[in-house]
Amino acid sequence: MKYGDFPQAVIKENVDYTVKNIKSVIKKYGPRESGNDNCLAAEKYLKREMSQFCDDVHFEEYKMAPKAFLHFTKIVAFFVIAAVLVSLLLTFTNIITFFIAQCIVGIVTGLGLLITVLEFLLYKQFMDPLYKKATGHNLVATRKPTGEVKKRIVISGHIDSAYEWRHIYYFKGPGMSIFMGGTIVCGIISFIIAIVCIICNFAGLGAFGDFMLDYSFYFHLITVIFMVTLYWFVDFKTISPGANDNLTGTFAAACALRALDMAGVEFENTEVVAMITDGEEAGLRGAKAFAKEHLGEYTGDVETVVLCCDTLTDLEYLNVYSRDMTGTVKNDARMSQLVMDSAKEAGYEDAKFASVFFGSSDAAAFSQAGIKATCLAAMDPTPADYYHNRRDTADRLVPEAIETGFKIVISTILNYDENGLPEEKAEK
Repeated sequence: MKYGDFPQAVIKENVDYTVKNIKSVIKKYGPRESGNDNCLAAEKYLKREMSQFCDDVHFEEYKMAPKAFLHFTKIVAFFVIAAVLVSLLLTFTNIITFFIAQCIVGIVTGLGLLITVLEFLLYKQFMDPLYKKATGHNLVATRKPTGEVKKRIVISGHIDSAYEWRHIYYFKGPGMSIFMGGTIVCGIISFIIAIVCIICNFAGLGAFGDFMLDYSFYFHLITVIFMVTLYWFVDFKTISPGANDNLTGTFAAACALRALDMAGVEFENTEVVAMITDGEEAGLRGAKAFAKEHLGEYTGDVETVVLCCDTLTDLEYLNVYSRDMTGTVKNDARMSQLVMDSAKEAGYEDAKFASVFFGSSDAAAFSQAGIKATCLAAMDPTPADYYHNRRDTADRLVPEAIETGFKIVISTILNYDENGLPEEKAEK
């Protein structure tokens, strides 16, 4: 079936179904911390729903540390603050030398930057051994073809919601940029200053060296101020309702299969999978666990592609994210092009290739593993004022954006079944 033949009334009904069910999920199960009972209860509800129109629906368990991904912010902030203040105090009381003080500041800020890069830039599970583990659940629903499976397309969305980011809740987009940008820049500069001061201890650098020695701790104190804001950044006691991020993506995956069933679409050789991950907000833990478990299957003889849907809200920012994980990961170019072509076929001409410049989507976890994946999302990258905070309620849903996202997903599935991946790559 071509997209032009797909009944639009089915898509509209699924949008209504989605809005209704997002309100119901939030009311019944509340905020859904990664790996907690609310998250599992919401997934069990979806399992019952999808069992009506899927051939197989099951859970896959894995272990994760929900707080490890972002709790490093408090650890890094605490130790940098302590290093600067204690070193300053001990220096002025002549207990340690200025050289030793700069060594302490340099080592601690350097380690803090390393942890930040590993956790938040590269999404490594570096801090996980230090934290209590929880059991996460990925929900996998499959609609099988009538014949032999020769191709597979996975539509994915994460069901867990985020700890509140105070910078966005209290100051919105500009506050996030000022505080986080200032913290990172000050941390880097303090590290560089400490190194320069250590060098000055062994080699005189003239007036520049004297200036650095005289004024270095004044700048370290500015770093302390920004580190206080970093310590305050994540509120682990408040969890976003997650209506847009990412129940819209969750239902995009579920309704893809529901819509195919309602329209009576059966593929001869293409298997369609809806995967609802847990743990995206804990550092892509669910997607990483799933990719590891299914790597052989998803990179084997049956060509498999993954489309991750994440936040279908701000229609003017509905784009195909061909780059991910703060721009460090390249999603599959051919899969990205397929989604872009499908968006145009579905009547949406404004989509662009974009990069997740701060943070990541589940698509990056699949791409890192070598599985063909890309991301479709519609969120103001400023970021949006509802992002990762209590404002992400059902009142902020935008049915028009959800409908456009659903059309692109259905178009992508139909195009992939008929034509497979395009030959031309999205990026050179």
